[in-house]
Amino acid sequence: MRSLQAASGRSFAKRFWLQRYLMLLTLPAVVWMIVFNYIPMYGVVIAFQEYTPFQGFLHSPWIGLANFRELFNDPTFTQSLTNTFKISIAKLVFGFPAPIILALLLNELVYKRFKRIVQSLTYLPHFVSWVLVVGFMYTLLDPDTGVVTRLLEALGMIGPDTMLMGDPKAFLPLVVFTEVWKSIGWNSIIYLAAIAGIDPQLYEAGVMDGANRFQRIWHITLPALKPTIVILLILSIGGLINSNFDQMYLMQNSMTQDAANVLSVYSYEMGLVLGRFSYGTAVGVFQSVVAFILMYAANYGSRKLTKESLF
Repeated sequence: MRSLQAASGRSFAKRFWLQRYLMLLTLPAVVWMIVFNYIPMYGVVIAFQEYTPFQGFLHSPWIGLANFRELFNDPTFTQSLTNTFKISIAKLVFGFPAPIILALLLNELVYKRFKRIVQSLTYLPHFVSWVLVVGFMYTLLDPDTGVVTRLLEALGMIGPDTMLMGDPKAFLPLVVFTEVWKSIGWNSIIYLAAIAGIDPQLYEAGVMDGANRFQRIWHITLPALKPTIVILLILSIGGLINSNFDQMYLMQNSMTQDAANVLSVYSYEMGLVLGRFSYGTAVGVFQSVVAFILMYAANYGSRKLTKESLF
């Protein structure tokens, strides 16, 4: 056993030395990860303290689980937790299949130039900041001058002077629509890359067997995409407890505040706006723990059902 371990150690050292220049190239990324992701994890301790910046981590009084007890007894936290899951699940249901469908459609386009144009147009929204997106939304949905509002009024879908950006019932559809519109093209890239790796001979064999286009998608493309879809679905389920802070914070207003109050906004307002650093950190710790549980459960279920998993 010891000889095997020694041989394995020598083999690893040899491989490391042969790839030393590649390892050197990864060093900045490793340092960045340590400095900005691992070292700040020490700050989690303030969730169990009555932290003040003047006393610091070491001298702030320790209060144990008091912040978490207050957290679970706060009705605003319960509301924000419910809103977070409701919005995240809606985004998952409508947003997760969208880039898959777009990738399949783009892959079936015959005219390459038109395909590139469509790809560019669907990628562009990803690079537009949420500040501009929400600004456009307020302009297009203005009850007096908004183009979209006027069109919906003409179609009889809404009444006159309807302020959609201030309607709590319209908040969820607007959040989901803008999220899908902004991310569908960018998220389709990984599926297009996976499709590009499929052996063309499989499609040729399908054509020879008489499979039509839909049958080739169903029996060749989608099975080849299965590992990619499963991995990304696991990651998406793990992110259900989190929400897009920029989008939610910018889209909320006095009329939609109850619908827009999610955990990320709640943590920001409690931790930074009100200066309750320990309480805001406790919300973040709760999100991290729930995200880990969701991801582990999704990974376990995927391994049992599909034999595909992250770990």
